[in-house]
Amino acid sequence: YIPLGTVHRLENPGVIPLKLIEVQTGSYLGEDDIVRYNDEYGRE
Repeated sequence: YIPLGTVHRLENPGVIPLKLIEVQTGSYLGEDDIVRYNDEYGRE
């Protein structure tokens, strides 16, 4: 669980590929409210 408004990042420091399941809750499930503070992969 990551509280609303918390700046967070996910990293896999291991050598085994990571499988991630993202779960969203609430009445709005769009992605247009995502704020990227620093993106090393050039995403907008």
